[in-house]
Amino acid sequence: MTTATWGTNAVDWEERVAMDRLRTERLVRLQAALATSECGAILAFDAPNIRYMTATHIGTWANDKLIRFSLLTRNSDPIIWDFGSAARHHALYNPWLNTTTAEMDADPHAPHHGAPRPRREPGSRAGISTLRGAFSPQAGIADEVARKIKRELEKFGVAREPLGVDVIELPILFALQKAGIGVVDGQQIFLQARAIKTRDEIALLTQAAAMVDAAYDELYRFLRPGVRENE
Repeated sequence: MTTATWGTNAVDWEERVAMDRLRTERLVRLQAALATSECGAILAFDAPNIRYMTATHIGTWANDKLIRFSLLTRNSDPIIWDFGSAARHHALYNPWLNTTTAEMDADPHAPHHGAPRPRREPGSRAGISTLRGAFSPQAGIADEVARKIKRELEKFGVAREPLGVDVIELPILFALQKAGIGVVDGQQIFLQARAIKTRDEIALLTQAAAMVDAAYDELYRFLRPGVRENE
């Protein structure tokens, strides 16, 4: 069985890689993995996991900064805390963060039974972590992160359940524990969700592999005796 390819362009006259479906199916897989775990919620600081959960991205430069974070509970949709300008960008251009199918405090007059409804509170919020220790402990940022997380855990009724975290800085860990939050390994929840790829992920992986194959084919055809490295 071969994997269909459609090129790199989106068109209105045929369904190719469906980004809405990609986002939805990723979240469904993550919610299912969370539901079968011991955790009431999962907290992500690792950029690829944040992207998988929230479908937000601010550039690969942020991958190792551990400054952005996102939360998913059993009873809510994802929440992302980001730089103020990035949070505003998400609010404007990531409409999936402004609706919910899970939160009980959403607009009571909107359709129910799994239909998307406007959230009472935005899913994109300004807030940063400790940037791998770059901020002084005296700034109290770790305690502020813990306060934000605890508020959401209490709001959605999972404060007494373990909180799964993918990767974490020690000041944040200590602050969460001081706030009475039980922290456990949440990385396996993400790995379980991401292990089996969706149809759109497979299509994108196929496209990426084809681009690499084309680059190596060009290199193979160009290499010959006498070619200089800078060529």
